[in-house]
Amino acid sequence: MTIIPERLKKGDKVMIVAPSRSLKLIGADCRKIAQDRLKSLGLEVVFAPNTTDENCDLTISTDVKKRVDDLHFAFADKSVKAILTVIGGFNSNQMIKHLDYDLIKNNPKIFMGFSDITALHTAIYAKTGLVTYYGPHYSSLGMLKGCEYTLENMIKTLFEGHTQELKASENWSDDMWFLDQENRKFIKNEGWWQIQKGKAKGTIIGGNLCTFILHLGTPYRPKFKPDTILFLEDDEESHLLTFERNLQALINQDDFVNVKGLVIGRFQNNSKVTREKLEFILKNKPELNNMPIIANIDMGHTTPIATIPLGAEAEITIDGKIKIL
Repeated sequence: MTIIPERLKKGDKVMIVAPSRSLKLIGADCRKIAQDRLKSLGLEVVFAPNTTDENCDLTISTDVKKRVDDLHFAFADKSVKAILTVIGGFNSNQMIKHLDYDLIKNNPKIFMGFSDITALHTAIYAKTGLVTYYGPHYSSLGMLKGCEYTLENMIKTLFEGHTQELKASENWSDDMWFLDQENRKFIKNEGWWQIQKGKAKGTIIGGNLCTFILHLGTPYRPKFKPDTILFLEDDEESHLLTFERNLQALINQDDFVNVKGLVIGRFQNNSKVTREKLEFILKNKPELNNMPIIANIDMGHTTPIATIPLGAEAEITIDGKIKIL
């Protein structure tokens, strides 16, 4: 059973948690901008007990029990309406065996983040049916310039509801914005790549590909229901052949026959993935024949990013539009 959390409204409380890397990684200027942005939306911002600068070890994280305790604390608090992650990292999957999924299921609320947070998105959806949101971290909202698309899409999705047609951003960036908030490099967006035409309608499953495949063979990997649409992205550590190998791991799953559409987020510059190279990989996989494939969407590790409701419904039209239902 799919559970859709209540929409946000002015006056609601948002709690910040750090399931992966620590708040200590986030600069003071970034924190202030993020804090002010959320407050300007009429939201009250609070931090989970262990989300502090002091709780940080050699992995720029904290021990798994504290991270689990914070997530439980946030879901159990009836006054909290949304949970935002600080940032991604590498170790959210340490938490999944220790989570109280009944607690989460019985206290549904918005949970949002991306990248390594995929480990929690997939586990929560697989175990509870709760729709979660693949969208900006708390730290993402600390971007001084170029955050308009991210913010507008987040507001549309979390405050107004899922129903919308995704649109390509006008410009995008893959610079290290957190090192220099003033001097930014933006690139004109060429738009989405319609790799294969077709139409499909179904349940959104996915997230960060290299994190998603960590759940293969476990009860924490969501099943591909009939009429699944995969939304996938990867970071700069994934080059073309790594992406191809990880995608093939999903294709090799018995229930991949239920996947009817594929949507791929924009690759970072260091991945060196061109449209021509990506098309070669995708069109040489017979399992992907006859399904619509769209790439280069605003999802993942470049900025800005859309907010994607994992577990909700999406539709791909014959003319290459993506509608979140």
